[in-house]
Amino acid sequence: MPPIIFRLLAVALVLLAFSARADTFEAAVVRVVDGDSLIVLAQLQQIRVRLKEIDAPELKQSFGKRSQQSLAQICEKRAARVSWTEKDRNGRTLGRVWCGGIDANAEQVRRGMAWVFDRYVKDRSLYPLQDAARSARVGLWADAAPVPPWEWRKAKGALEYRAQKSH
Repeated sequence: MPPIIFRLLAVALVLLAFSARADTFEAAVVRVVDGDSLIVLAQLQQIRVRLKEIDAPELKQSFGKRSQQSLAQICEKRAARVSWTEKDRNGRTLGRVWCGGIDANAEQVRRGMAWVFDRYVKDRSLYPLQDAARSARVGLWADAAPVPPWEWRKAKGALEYRAQKSH
């Protein structure tokens, strides 16, 4: 390979390393919004954080309120460490959150209060936690046929679209 290709490859790897770098900040949890998102206060600024790699039931969905209560039990009114890499299309910070030394993302899955979000997961260690929760039938896995939130949202969106069209 010509030397220029090696240089370009090295530059690309450095840029990739910086783009994948996670930033971490300390914050106080102000409010738990639902089972996979919360609002934190950091440097006098409220930041909406979405727990990365998991997807909890929506509040109006079966186990939605229980999932929210579970995350509140882990994080509400506590100090949090947020490690984040990006923002979603809604402007929420996507990150891994630790409250009192507990990895809230993993704990929600372990308790059966959230699914591993297959579409976005990078941390494969979440799957054994989900498998154990499913086997023990804890949380949402106690339901005979739990509906993943992404399917629930898709069905709900289709119903709302049909309702709008009928008016």
